[in-house]
Amino acid sequence: MKRLTRYKHARAESHARAIPERGAHLWVWGRAFVSAVLTLSSPAFAQSENLLPVPSGQPVHLSDVLLDNNPGELWVRFRFIAPKIGSTVGRIGYDVASADMEHLCQTLAVAYVAKYELDPARIVISLSDRSIEFGRSEPDATQFFEAYRLEQSQCIWEGL
Repeated sequence: MKRLTRYKHARAESHARAIPERGAHLWVWGRAFVSAVLTLSSPAFAQSENLLPVPSGQPVHLSDVLLDNNPGELWVRFRFIAPKIGSTVGRIGYDVASADMEHLCQTLAVAYVAKYELDPARIVISLSDRSIEFGRSEPDATQFFEAYRLEQSQCIWEGL
């Protein structure tokens, strides 16, 4: 928990940037938090590769949680792998996946932000059909993104 303490300390007292100017920083406590949430809320999900329940029923798991000050304000990015998304027949399209992203924001991101006492300007939920390094382009990959702001523990869609 030392990183969390240092992060809060830097933001609260010295106003030093917790994230390098060139981009996002992996928040290492993310997977532990999700594992704890899944274990406490549903042992079945914890046993099935940490899959997260979403309205579409597609398999979704958390890849990364990133804290990003690069836009000039704190954005918390939740990156998920959803291997069934895509634009071809038989794949889960954006129209269905957008409901999944809103659900992930409301059920996972809100709890995460509260637990770590973060005050982000935006929460970004992304789904990718495969693991992609943050900031890298992969032309064959499918990725969907949504941005939200928090108001009274509610995710309000911002659109990107």
